[in-house]
Amino acid sequence: MIKLTRLVLDVLKPHQPNSYAFATRLAEVKPGLVVNLMVVEMDEHTHTIQLEIVGSDIPLDEIEDAINELGGSLHSIDEVQVENTTDDSSVGDA
Repeated sequence: MIKLTRLVLDVLKPHQPNSYAFATRLAEVKPGLVVNLMVVEMDEHTHTIQLEIVGSDIPLDEIEDAINELGGSLHSIDEVQVENTTDDSSVGDA
């Protein structure tokens, strides 16, 4: 099974909710997620942020839904790390 273990996202978010509330809501999507948020650029109405999300099996669809619910917009997925957790040692053993 392939599991998503790290994401780096480019996101546009409104000033409110603030960065702490935004990151906290994303971390609440699934226990064990670690969310790092960095403001890259700020203008009158929005922040461009970079999100790094790390976990054992990140639910990308739920992360995207949470970003949209918070008034944000996912611009791009800049980095992805996946892990193959298939145990091939049992294949062929009978």
